[in-house]
Amino acid sequence: MREPAATPIIRGKTERPLEEHFFLSSTDARAARAALEALLADNAPPLPDGFGTSVERYVELLLDANQRLNLTRIVEPAAVARLHLLDALMALSWIDAWRPRRAVDLGSGGGVPGIVLAIARPDVAWTLVDSVGKKAAAMDGFVTALDLPNVAVVSARAEEIGRDPVHREAYDLVTARALATLPVLAEYALPLAAVGGHLLAWKGRLAGDEIDAGSRAGSALGGGSPAVEPAGHPSLAEHWFVIVPKVRPTTPGYPRRPGEPTRRPLG
Repeated sequence: MREPAATPIIRGKTERPLEEHFFLSSTDARAARAALEALLADNAPPLPDGFGTSVERYVELLLDANQRLNLTRIVEPAAVARLHLLDALMALSWIDAWRPRRAVDLGSGGGVPGIVLAIARPDVAWTLVDSVGKKAAAMDGFVTALDLPNVAVVSARAEEIGRDPVHREAYDLVTARALATLPVLAEYALPLAAVGGHLLAWKGRLAGDEIDAGSRAGSALGGGSPAVEPAGHPSLAEHWFVIVPKVRPTTPGYPRRPGEPTRRPLG
């Protein structure tokens, strides 16, 4: 009797075996590290020993998980180096000037900029927040694999933790990258910032009316006047930081209930 034929394995054109995914993630992570080192060749910020190895491992974990969870659309090594790693590291000059003890990153997604900054500044206690449970679980796995004792991951909406006494006005620094328009972001972020702390937001092109509306919203939430600063690297010419100091406590009515800042922005 003939043995029954083995069931064929059918894959789509872009589907690869798991071991090939892992190999590609590892190879691309090494290439991203090399590209980052080239971008930083002329003006590298101070980085701790082992940073390159840790950030390469992070990229490997991110790209591998991305095959299942769609954490990022940026996957080509040179783009990962410039738009994820370098873009995050450009905040270090501000972080080093302010010397925060506790920082919270909102909408962390796959861990950019939060995990990159936590590797670069292990003396800062980072809380990474994302409302999507699967993304938060992936970040928690990255933190464990990278052995980052200075990082905690929270799965919640910004409006929820902004009313939680554990988090409200508990952070010296609040970061967010391309999360929302400035009026909405101000309501997400400023209730978490301690007086004397800062909101540091990564933004692309900014219209004057967004800055004006963000300034009015920030003022209602305890923020000072926003400053717009260039990212600080020639390859990030269209990237900007918006910095808002926290100058007085946020009144108890803010943040409003989940979804309300987006439906009815302040400013």
